[in-house]
Amino acid sequence: MKKSIVALFAVVAFAGTAFGADVIEMKKGVSFNHKAHKAAVGDCKKCHEKGPGKIEGFGKDWAHKTCKGCHVDMKKGPTSCKDCHKK
Repeated sequence: MKKSIVALFAVVAFAGTAFGADVIEMKKGVSFNHKAHKAAVGDCKKCHEKGPGKIEGFGKDWAHKTCKGCHVDMKKGPTSCKDCHKK
């Protein structure tokens, strides 16, 4: 019983880490504000098609198509190389 209580406490205490960091530093000098995107987009499935966690297939091609495409469609957010790649 004591182990169950400790395990439950650990799950509750660290549950916030399952929802992603506020800002994620990626390759090539790209800084991604996850918290701002969650607020602006609202629907997690637009990026996380298979549920919370890492994005399946994420990489340069995916980001350029999906992220940049969304920014163009919404007429909001960076669309040029230097806007995302601050290196």
